[in-house]
Amino acid sequence: MEPKVILVDEQDNEVGTMGKQLAHVEGVLHRAFSVFLFNKKGELLLQQRALSKYHSGGLWTNTCCSHPMPNEDLNVAVKRRLVEELGITADTTAIGSVLYKAEFGNGLIEHEYDHVFIGEYDGHPTINKEEVETVKYISLEDLDDWLANKPNDFTAWFPLCLDIVKQEIQSKITL
Repeated sequence: MEPKVILVDEQDNEVGTMGKQLAHVEGVLHRAFSVFLFNKKGELLLQQRALSKYHSGGLWTNTCCSHPMPNEDLNVAVKRRLVEELGITADTTAIGSVLYKAEFGNGLIEHEYDHVFIGEYDGHPTINKEEVETVKYISLEDLDDWLANKPNDFTAWFPLCLDIVKQEIQSKITL
């Protein structure tokens, strides 16, 4: 049975559910989340999406991203997907959200109300090769250079969510 996503309006109010694939074909707004985990050195754990993913395969992105299932709490979904994709557990905190729409040229459209989470993790993930090609830690400085020089190496949502993460980090520094 095809997994379902939670359809939402522009204020993130639930308006129904739909099969995940159909939601991406029709470009219907649905709930998602993106997780950014940093080690104690302040490096971000990036993942390269599995080459076999239905969209954005082989592109680099945040630590973990997915969709909560219908009737699933967002925090529970985050913990579930961290284990499923990377074999890790970490405490996370919601820090904001972004609404975006991106067409992939393969007939699929990502239209998401994406909740952004941040947390800390210092270990070495055990990756699920169906989801993740590889992972690496990177400093924000090196990441900024990479993004500036090769933006097509990254998923459509990554720079949008990264901006929220940088704002959160900056607000902590200025306190």
